[in-house]
Amino acid sequence: MIADPMSAEEGKAIRKAAVRLVPFLALLYFISFLDRVNVGFAALTMNADIGLSASAFGLGAGIFFVGYLLFTIPGNLVLERIGASRWIAIIMVVWGILSACMAFVQTPMQFYVLRFLLGAAESGFLPGVILYLTYWFPNEVRGRIIGNFFAAVPLSNVFGAPLSTWLLGHSIFGLKGWQTMFVVEGLPAVVLGVVTYFWLADGPAKAKWLTEREKSALAAALARGRSSTAPVSLRDGVMNPLVWRFGLIYFLIVMGLYGFGFFAPQMLKALGNLTNTEVGWAVALPYAAAAAVMYIWGRHSDATGERIWHVALPAFLGAIGFLAAGYAGSLPLALFAFTLGAIGIYAACPVFWTLPSAALTGTAAAGGIALVNSIGNVAGYVGPFVMGSLKDSTGGYGAGLVVLAASMGLAGLVVLSLDRARQIDGVPPRRRVDRSASQE
Repeated sequence: MIADPMSAEEGKAIRKAAVRLVPFLALLYFISFLDRVNVGFAALTMNADIGLSASAFGLGAGIFFVGYLLFTIPGNLVLERIGASRWIAIIMVVWGILSACMAFVQTPMQFYVLRFLLGAAESGFLPGVILYLTYWFPNEVRGRIIGNFFAAVPLSNVFGAPLSTWLLGHSIFGLKGWQTMFVVEGLPAVVLGVVTYFWLADGPAKAKWLTEREKSALAAALARGRSSTAPVSLRDGVMNPLVWRFGLIYFLIVMGLYGFGFFAPQMLKALGNLTNTEVGWAVALPYAAAAAVMYIWGRHSDATGERIWHVALPAFLGAIGFLAAGYAGSLPLALFAFTLGAIGIYAACPVFWTLPSAALTGTAAAGGIALVNSIGNVAGYVGPFVMGSLKDSTGGYGAGLVVLAASMGLAGLVVLSLDRARQIDGVPPRRRVDRSASQE
């Protein structure tokens, strides 16, 4: 059955909400992701200063996700209780301070402790924003909305990689370059955390920048797209087998995301004998391509109403890219292969998140989305640890890249095993939405 097309008033309200919220939330995610992965650039000089081997660095980079795992579900439940504006503001101020404090680690143990605390602080942000977006945008436009939000991740590398490597060569207040980088890149989160409190509305009903007609229209659009059979309780959200399958898929994708993300600077430097500044620009190239494809792919998924293949095909492309990178013998070939891998990861991620956000509602969405994110981000620990351990044991990165390729390929296969029923896709197959009403 084809759902009713969006009214002009609904489309207007959605566009208004998208313009107000999505660029700002993407900016916050840009800062968030930069603060969690800039350690990969710091490693170019920091590891020698504080005595970190490749394995120890992989452990410390990944231990971020142990703290992340422990606090994700409680964080989403707090957001549902006290509202996004207050909770996200608190999260940002705390993680900004912790990120800046990374500048002062002197031993591997201090490195591990701060990475764990940073993970705990950031744990509520991504699942909280995914949940928050379900308060504002019906599922038929959510692919492009989440895609626009997720564009912050590759863009944080497009702009953050050259910035981070440039900062490695500069000093403030007598700090070394990597210490300067942590301070300069950590403080914006504190400032934006204060802005967040005043910028975000906790839902359409509390948005002073929407008219009463727009609030009513948006509520109607959200209600129409909400499944009457979707799980609503916390128990339903965390005990649903489908949620655990979503978690497995996200785990496999995140293996590639962080296994590549934390080690890309070191891999490219070793392969091309590049300077730190050249590494920054080289790392930016795959992520620039990924950001462009992500935008197009999310819009195409919304336009066709298809979700499953829009996750599986990029996952398979990522597998091909990482497998080719494992055998690349030159910098140009490696960059091309890494670009395929990055495109695969970042085209799959935003469309993937339309699946659990469509299948769950109420407190089940708060708990279920957080659980999926928690399971997935265990791979944020496993991926870097595997990459570092295999590098130390084999002397190269090829074996680790093969593991990442296998993980992405398996993610595609698990996605294809999902039932194509409406409660999975959220939008009937081949459905086309009214583009004029839903463009942000």
